[in-house]
Amino acid sequence: MGNLTKEAMATLKKGEGRALKAGGPWIYDNEIASLTGSFENGDIILVQDFDGYPMGAGFISLSSKIRIRMLTRSKAPVIDEGFFHSRLKAAWEYRKTVLPPSDLSCCRIIFGEADFLPGLVVDKYADVLVAECLSFGMDRLKEQILADLKSILLEDGFPIRGIYERSDAPVRKKEGLLPFKGFMGPAFDTDVEIMENGVRYMVDVVNGQKTGFFLDQKHNRLAMQRIVSGLRSTGSPVRVLDCFTHMGTFALNCALAGADEVTGLDISDFAIAQAKENARRNGLGDRVRFLKANVLDELPALYEAGERYDVVILDPPAFAKAREATKNAAKGYREINQKGLRLIRDGGFLATCSCSHFMTRELFAQVISQAAASAHRRLKQVEYRTQSPDHPFLWTAEESFYLKFFIFQVLDIP
Repeated sequence: MGNLTKEAMATLKKGEGRALKAGGPWIYDNEIASLTGSFENGDIILVQDFDGYPMGAGFISLSSKIRIRMLTRSKAPVIDEGFFHSRLKAAWEYRKTVLPPSDLSCCRIIFGEADFLPGLVVDKYADVLVAECLSFGMDRLKEQILADLKSILLEDGFPIRGIYERSDAPVRKKEGLLPFKGFMGPAFDTDVEIMENGVRYMVDVVNGQKTGFFLDQKHNRLAMQRIVSGLRSTGSPVRVLDCFTHMGTFALNCALAGADEVTGLDISDFAIAQAKENARRNGLGDRVRFLKANVLDELPALYEAGERYDVVILDPPAFAKAREATKNAAKGYREINQKGLRLIRDGGFLATCSCSHFMTRELFAQVISQAAASAHRRLKQVEYRTQSPDHPFLWTAEESFYLKFFIFQVLDIP
């Protein structure tokens, strides 16, 4: 792999590229005045300002409104095998620095633009890598890059037995790419057992959500272990309701911490089956039950039946997947939090989160406050948390910051 930078140039319009100049990773189609030179879709081309000032190089995508995804700000960029090797090495060294050694068995190794590898996501589940490729240019280079990543991990004592690609997100269509799922190299058993926070899970990397498992909530699940353990130390029984339980992750963390009774709710048959198997795998089946239910319907039914809980966890899917959906998403978050708050005993705890980039921390906090007022409950904030550090967010790439996670003590209004 020699220097991949083409002798082609994107020139910005005068007054455009403000986000780019502030450190942002993308250039939109309407910011470009001209494209000159010879190149193909997905090539790496040079970028200059309207006055000819060099601004670096990046992948060009002729099908996407994100026309260029920047790779470097170098004035004379050499983008070759060594360039990508250094980026991969830096991403892995970062994880080794910010995560405890036990977390390296399952973690996100590459997080796209936040690791300066635009359009590439790689998760590690024990000795398996799962890759997601979301940009045209990265799609062309993924095999060489992932082979290099395997070598880096092997040198550090982490052999990888196989790679599976989960590039089946609909957003690929915006890049002119078709959804794809399949092995990258020889086939292997895609049911992979991992351990996180002392809990064992069987991850189905072919059929699971995203790349198979939500690694971003790792430390938030551990925070709920601490809450439940603290409640249990008082000697009172602890009841937990985990809404949108998916694979039972929060539910099992709470049970492991000593909760006496944990109920997990999810509308998916596949998720409920996985959650039950994970409970069995951890010997927690006697304290955890999983029910197929529409959470929005089930919460009022539980309230009317007189059910009350010491801990309620709300981890819904993203209600806002586009900016124009934010208003309706706020309504949905308000409704789900109001219903959840009514089920919590005086002095109990609410854990509530949003995984939508467009639902800002400020808006999400406002929505929760409105829900508390409507439910006639007071909230005492315990913690505000975000995604785990293997999902770093780059301050100049706001789209890399998406997870907002609050823990509150819930009190009656006297």
